[in-house]
Amino acid sequence: MKRLFWASSISLILFMNQTHSANLNTPQFNVPEIGSGVGLIDQQKEKMIGEKVFREVQKQMPVLQNPWLEDQLFNVFSHILSQTQLGQPIGLVIINDAQINAFAVPGGLFAINTGLVNSARNMDELAGVMAHEVAHVSQRHYSRSNEAFKGQGLLTLAGLLVGALVASQADSDVGTAVMLGSQAALIDKQLNYSRNQEREADRIGMQYMYAAGYNPQSMADFFEVMHRATSRISFLPDFWFTHPLTTERMSEARLRANQLPKVKSNLYDENFEILKWYSMVISHQATEQQLKILAERGSFAGQLALSSFYLQQGDYVLAQQILDQAKAKQRLNNLMLLIQTDIYLGQNKTEEAYTAIQSAVRIMPENRALSLKLAEVFIRQNKAAQANALIQRFNQKNPRDIYAWRLMQQVANLDRQSSFRAVNVLRYRAEVEYWSGWEENAIKSLLHAQRLTKNNELLSAKIKIRLNEMQKERQLKI
Repeated sequence: MKRLFWASSISLILFMNQTHSANLNTPQFNVPEIGSGVGLIDQQKEKMIGEKVFREVQKQMPVLQNPWLEDQLFNVFSHILSQTQLGQPIGLVIINDAQINAFAVPGGLFAINTGLVNSARNMDELAGVMAHEVAHVSQRHYSRSNEAFKGQGLLTLAGLLVGALVASQADSDVGTAVMLGSQAALIDKQLNYSRNQEREADRIGMQYMYAAGYNPQSMADFFEVMHRATSRISFLPDFWFTHPLTTERMSEARLRANQLPKVKSNLYDENFEILKWYSMVISHQATEQQLKILAERGSFAGQLALSSFYLQQGDYVLAQQILDQAKAKQRLNNLMLLIQTDIYLGQNKTEEAYTAIQSAVRIMPENRALSLKLAEVFIRQNKAAQANALIQRFNQKNPRDIYAWRLMQQVANLDRQSSFRAVNVLRYRAEVEYWSGWEENAIKSLLHAQRLTKNNELLSAKIKIRLNEMQKERQLKI
């Protein structure tokens, strides 16, 4: 039996005795400005820890690399983050696991399981979970104790988090040992404060989601879903469940939501249905029979999902047939364009693939999923320069984009005329390895690249700088 818990219960750091006033009779919010008093060194440390956990999660967990799904979920996060004083987050990670789970890490790393997406009934429920996690980070629940920064206290807790996640995913005793071993005393010491932090995250998270335009009732609704899902789990200590969902806590959430002005909810949100069913397909949590029934009822979301299902199976004929049914509804949808492009690429019809997607990229040049898909088409057409121009735009915005780095590696390998072909392949491979958690391999790749650039001082210096960064950050042990 898999261990089901929400990993943000790792917010066990001592709660600072600050008073927070919240008038539940009015939507006027009083969110404490915790971040404004944080020193630069502490912020840098939090970012390094967040990136370290990012790499460990990539290495040890079944992370989905799907630009369209990542971007859809990150759009919701962005709406909520806009209500805070937080800077640019490290990113959002989607873990392919059927458990209902989400967590947040100092520095702005957020993770969400496909099981959570697939269990939600609307976008507002997802937003409620995300807002709660954002509140943990905005209120610095991991870091507000002075003890957290003694030695590598935060790194210790980061290690506990990763261990807990691995334990839940692998259903082994290894992670439990990590959680309950040498750090048991530290955790026990801080346990009494975690309840306050969870309640604060509920309160402030609901404020964030309401301000972002989402229905606050949905946070209370999903708490009830979570309570039913966790009620059968008893072998782990209570505090390891993400949020110990007591009756009192659920009642507080409902009361708080009732005292906010009503937000109209859509009875049927097609965009959410597309998101949910596509997520179920790529996470292998939907059956062909389920999808067929949905598609036969004329559901646009069901037709896209079923087409994706057949695409996964390599049945391009059936995938095209179902996609044509969806096209007959004449609705503009980026996912439909991506599926069509992949069907053509699967059949090695690169010109048709280019025609299917290029106009959409011209209209929406900032759309990451569309642009990277067009880059894949260019790579298949051996058009390295065009692919490189597309990918670089997104690489520069997010240096942790593993999907983009893989494409850059492919682009570099195409450039057979360049005297630095091998060097660039090694450089980009190093970035893929590094952000995937294989730090030692990444350093070896860069050392190899450095040996090949003895006659180019500029490139050699650039590699040296990146090598030093990797070596320094590798020293952080969790």
